[in-house]
Amino acid sequence: MDLHGFLKSLARRWLTVATCLVLAVGAALAVTNLSTPIYAARTQLFVATRSGEDAAQLSQGQTFSQARVQSYAAIVPTRQVTGPVVRELKLRTTPEELASRITAEAPLNTVLINISVRDTNPKRAANIANAVAARFRAVVERLETPRPTNQAPGRESGDTPPEPVSPVSLGVTQDAVPPADPVSPRALLNLAGGALAGLLLAAGLVVLRETLDTTFKTSQALGEITGLPGLGAIPWDKSAPAQPLITADGHSQRAEAFRKLRTNLQFAQVDDRPRIIMVTSSLPGEGKTSTSVNLALSLAEAGVSTCLVDADLRRPCVARTFGLVQDAGLTTVLIGQARVEEVMQQVGNGLSVLAGGAVPPNPTELLASARMNEVLHDLANTYEVVIVDTAPLLPVADTIGLARLAQGTLLVVRASKTNRDQVRTAAEALDRVGGRILGTVFNMAAAPKRDRYGAYGEYGELPSLRISVSDREATPMDLAGKK
Repeated sequence: MDLHGFLKSLARRWLTVATCLVLAVGAALAVTNLSTPIYAARTQLFVATRSGEDAAQLSQGQTFSQARVQSYAAIVPTRQVTGPVVRELKLRTTPEELASRITAEAPLNTVLINISVRDTNPKRAANIANAVAARFRAVVERLETPRPTNQAPGRESGDTPPEPVSPVSLGVTQDAVPPADPVSPRALLNLAGGALAGLLLAAGLVVLRETLDTTFKTSQALGEITGLPGLGAIPWDKSAPAQPLITADGHSQRAEAFRKLRTNLQFAQVDDRPRIIMVTSSLPGEGKTSTSVNLALSLAEAGVSTCLVDADLRRPCVARTFGLVQDAGLTTVLIGQARVEEVMQQVGNGLSVLAGGAVPPNPTELLASARMNEVLHDLANTYEVVIVDTAPLLPVADTIGLARLAQGTLLVVRASKTNRDQVRTAAEALDRVGGRILGTVFNMAAAPKRDRYGAYGEYGELPSLRISVSDREATPMDLAGKK
């Protein structure tokens, strides 16, 4: 899947993306609201050496401090610092737990030590930070103070030795104050993380569904997978179940799509144009009957002598669609109870309809019989085109026997429902019995967006031209000027 296809998949599954975003952002908000605020108080110390005023001694002391300061920072969270602080402030915690809330760092090439203490109470965090800094100063100076040695040479026994002094002194450059804002949770950061997690989750779900979903989303994908020519793409129309016939709105996108199907069918087989055309599908519910009915209406509308035969003898629907008589029709002719012309019914636009008739117990045998072959050829000699609506290919064997008698087959595929294996199996079944597949009809596809021509809607509406009485004798050039 390339980037363009991935973005189209995201747009097509926008509900999944929106749901993942809402859930992730909601979870981030819940975590933010349920989390206890944590405050961080900070203090800073400066490490100096007691050296002489000589420049060389000052430089030596600076180097000594920088060499030691990293080791000093490691002493801050030790027990000898945290233990006295816990006792001094009477904290309800252990020295080890307090150490886990203390962070000490010494910036490189500096003699500064930054101490940070986290706590749920901002005032308590500041008190702990200041107490830790004070105790840390004492610990470092005690560690750096040299121990007294034996009496030095040349000193008399009665003299009092000088008190040892630490060569290092620590001063506080910044006292800790109670922080105003917590460092955790961070609402904006949590929301951003939730939104990012929601997008990643949505992207993963979309990729997974696209990988597992083998149905066809576009007519181009149908043609690439099957290798069959796409003769038409019929857009989804929410009013189609209530008004299945295109004569209800002759300027709709659906009506124009059937006219395009009619044109493509007429030009698809110029050298060997079929007259008996079977319309079928892989499974029920793909719109084969709707395609048969409206294709026949479209052909009759163009002046083509057309006969529509309902050969779906298990669930005949053509007569109900037109509001015709169902009891007499194809089965009546096949069992010899009537002739074709006696049960043929007429609808508008000069279309002849042969209904299915009574439902027989043996539809497969009837449709594959020699009598069925005679009926179809007699109709082909009478009409220019015979459209045969049949049963779906995969559930029953009725259509397989009838495919040998037809001169061409249209395979209807429903968008986002029929998968690749079903279409491939149906095409192979027709090929095994020598059926000739003229092409596919991609049914219930996503309606294309209207362009500035209105998809032949507004484009078909001619501007009105008012002509007065005095204009009746005007020339075409005069009328053109008045436009």
